[in-house]
Amino acid sequence: MGCGRVLLCIIFPPLAVLDKGCGSIVLVTLLTLCGWVPGAIAAIVMCNDNKNGGV
Repeated sequence: MGCGRVLLCIIFPPLAVLDKGCGSIVLVTLLTLCGWVPGAIAAIVMCNDNKNGGV
């Protein structure tokens, strides 16, 4: 995950997860509406998800 993606997760979380699918966008948008911090944390976690299972 690059620095630009991290900044996007912090500044506007729903925009950072556009490539993750509709469910992720809706979830992060709802969390962001409930509070900025939960939305930002969810976006960072979703963007940092390792698909290959390695460290």
